[in-house]
Amino acid sequence: MSIEITKVTARIGARVSGVDISGPLAPEQVGAIREALNVHKALVFDDVRLDDAGQQAFARHLGDLTTAHPTVGAVEDAPNVLPVDSERGRANHWHTDVTFVLNPPQASTLRSLTVPPYGGETLIANAAAAYRDLPEPLRRLADTLWAEHTNDYDYAVPDEEIDEEKAAQRAQFTSITYRTAHPVVRVHPLTGERGLFIGGFAQRITGLSAGESRKILDLLQAYVTRPENVLRHRWSENQLVLFDNRITQHYAIDNYDGRPRRLHRVTVAGDVPVGIEGKESYSIEGDASHYTPLAA
Repeated sequence: MSIEITKVTARIGARVSGVDISGPLAPEQVGAIREALNVHKALVFDDVRLDDAGQQAFARHLGDLTTAHPTVGAVEDAPNVLPVDSERGRANHWHTDVTFVLNPPQASTLRSLTVPPYGGETLIANAAAAYRDLPEPLRRLADTLWAEHTNDYDYAVPDEEIDEEKAAQRAQFTSITYRTAHPVVRVHPLTGERGLFIGGFAQRITGLSAGESRKILDLLQAYVTRPENVLRHRWSENQLVLFDNRITQHYAIDNYDGRPRRLHRVTVAGDVPVGIEGKESYSIEGDASHYTPLAA
């Protein structure tokens, strides 16, 4: 059976059928999935019947894997698998995965294990469409900007709501401090598209104050999260979502009344981001070599 790609929205997302991702894939199948990812940014696979080993094997078709996370623990006996578990915290904010390291993952896979009876959707936004939406004066400004990304803050919980458990989670997340400068406009290495490479870990524009930075970042972020640019994925059991971490952001909505919600994440090692002038990102603080190899 040939692979069938069905668009979910005009600007982002497609459903993939006609391929069994639980076993080895032929090169032409991998090529078709990669091409669909380049075009649609996020792909949904239904009724996948994968375990942790199968999810890792599928992700390896796209490249070497990272470990689960630079600072957060992995699933037991599966060092490349991160549990995304509502009982371990809810990171309901817009972000691109692990942008505080020099070479963030190129792609992320999320597999559903336990789905709440309502809510718990994942929003995924097309950062290339956001860049295209910018008025020309804003686009010219964004092209010149660099931003410092860091994990050294809590992006989900206000200080007044921190209890002992959340304080321990915060301490683990920031147990190694990372700071990396990335171009605000990143050039995708495969498609050449330009996308806004910002999100929750981008805390300061290089050369500007924190207050000035926040105003500019909020202005640009508003284009990323325009409804036209967003896929709202409602999870079912035994689904896998693959998204291009180089040119998307995502947000897990905390709207399920504390019901259990469990996904497993496996990420594919990425390259060092490059801006429109060909300059690469650079590390300011923190060594992530234990977490991710560098993609060719």
